[in-house]
Amino acid sequence: MEKTIKLTTAQALVKFLDQQYVSFDGKETKFVEGIFTIFGHGIAVGLGEALDSDPGKLKVFQGRNEQGMCHTACAFAKQHNRRKIIACSSSVGPGAANMVTACADATVNHIPLLVFPADTFASRQPDPVLQQLEVEGSLAVTTNDAFKPVCKYWDRINRPEQLMTAMISAMRVLTDPAETGAVCISLPQDIEGEAYDYPEYFFKKRVHKIVRQAAASEEIEDIVLKISKAKKPLVIVGGGAKYSEAGETIEKFCSSFNIPFGETQSGKSACKSSDPMCLGGIGVTGTAAANQIAKKADLIIALGTRLSDFTTGSKRQFKQGVSVVTINVNRFDAYKMDATKAVGDLKETLTLVTAELKKKKYKSAYKDEIKTAKQNWSKEMKKLAGIVYTGDKFKPMIEARDPRTLPEFHKLTGATLTQTAAIAAVRRNIDANANIVTAGGSLPSDLQRMWTTDERGAYHAEYGYSCMGYEVAGALGVKMAEPKKEVYTFLGDGSFLMLHSEIATAMQEKAKINILVFDNCGFGCINNLEMTHGIGSMATEFRYRDRNGKLAGDLIPIDYAMIGKGYGLKTYTVRTVEELEEAVKDSKKQKVSTLIDLKVMPKTMTDGYDSWWDVGLAAVSTSKSVRACRKDVEEGRAEARKY
Repeated sequence: MEKTIKLTTAQALVKFLDQQYVSFDGKETKFVEGIFTIFGHGIAVGLGEALDSDPGKLKVFQGRNEQGMCHTACAFAKQHNRRKIIACSSSVGPGAANMVTACADATVNHIPLLVFPADTFASRQPDPVLQQLEVEGSLAVTTNDAFKPVCKYWDRINRPEQLMTAMISAMRVLTDPAETGAVCISLPQDIEGEAYDYPEYFFKKRVHKIVRQAAASEEIEDIVLKISKAKKPLVIVGGGAKYSEAGETIEKFCSSFNIPFGETQSGKSACKSSDPMCLGGIGVTGTAAANQIAKKADLIIALGTRLSDFTTGSKRQFKQGVSVVTINVNRFDAYKMDATKAVGDLKETLTLVTAELKKKKYKSAYKDEIKTAKQNWSKEMKKLAGIVYTGDKFKPMIEARDPRTLPEFHKLTGATLTQTAAIAAVRRNIDANANIVTAGGSLPSDLQRMWTTDERGAYHAEYGYSCMGYEVAGALGVKMAEPKKEVYTFLGDGSFLMLHSEIATAMQEKAKINILVFDNCGFGCINNLEMTHGIGSMATEFRYRDRNGKLAGDLIPIDYAMIGKGYGLKTYTVRTVEELEEAVKDSKKQKVSTLIDLKVMPKTMTDGYDSWWDVGLAAVSTSKSVRACRKDVEEGRAEARKY
């Protein structure tokens, strides 16, 4: 007769999680580092009791906001190339709902995130319990059903024995490079405390092997044939390059055949910025170097990318009729753009493609175009680094603006610091191997264009979901993953106001993070989008109401350094390049987390470089400027690839 152990559902869950490992390239790693939680009535006496009585080697982390702690877990997993995770648990109702955004973020970005939202009673006897969402059409529906569309696997444990098959399925998804994303295991609070005789073998050590599976030989042949006929191909390096650890393989591939490469937000830092074939970011937030080469390329080689609208310029970045080949571990992404595809591990598959192309003695037809494009972009970078606000005659790169904004902001803050000069100054003064984090707003655009690093994995961007509020929590996750490196998070004042609660967690864990708040009194990125499409400054600058009741009064000053000081951070307020450089140098000496409040002149971010983005501008409008911009939108759509 098989041996059993009598445990509650929650106790069995904790014991199971503690025995999960992954193996990649022969290296074995404990998969679950611990559990982030904000205890509420739904888990405090169920899962909470289990973690208190026998957590094994699992660490318990205390979150401050459920979305924030999940973002921390996502960043931790991403920085570990998806081979370590921190699970997240919440109480019923609002605690659970707060995790939905982060689950969508994880699924979009193919990041393993395991969440355990508590649920209402499976018995329904005490219904409606505190925080219960009642749906008149079905008593089976709870807040946790909201997780279904944003998760790769969803389950509800209505009986203790269901935990076993649910958790095996959860691990299947979490450790699958092609299918990973958010996994939700809903825990009714009464079931958490119910006991069951679990078989001992459920708690054995499990090693989930992540294998490098090359694409089929027929698919490799198809790709080799396509590339061998191309005269001016262009490689796009996506996030899959990081997870496959294929950066060096890509560099050798491009060097061997004289093929330049551009980077997506997620793919940036998979390869070295100094590589002779590197053109930097590509697409809507790309460099002039990458985008100009892309317009003339006769073949796009998409490596580990899902080819989003920002990467492809809404499918207008490339010339009409261009061919596309993809190598991707995910079949869904490999099929994008009607590509000639190879489905398999990127590093393994590209190695085989390289060998076959060498047999054909293939070389691209590029001559000096790559070198010239890089030299021209280098000159532009120097120009961007030197821009300083000079007063009334100053002309920012973004010309569409409220004429009051720049002089008013300068008078309010005394700032002459521009966003592009600030980024360049930070790059000059931090460690070469430092990690940086960014997410929503204009900063990812500038950083994808301007940031350079030869430290693999040191550029950490959440841009698949462009989730404002990720930045502070993400910095904590990156620091937890690589505690010996300094981490800097770049975020706008809008993102900071949305979610900075995990500063308290960073302080609690004594995990030093450096927070760079770019204060330009508004949602600058979206203000640019409005005004460059003929719309006025509509609720995107931070202004008081004027006499007419519109949000068009004076700018609202906020002291972000004071907020950081309240958390116990070492803080700085800077208005010039010189003050910024001094603050960055001093912040490196600190043992505690730091916050630099950068008063940055509005409209001083980079503009677009030879790219286009499709937006849903009004087809009918009383505004002459909107009607003119609508014509530009229609022209762009006419030139874009249809699917």
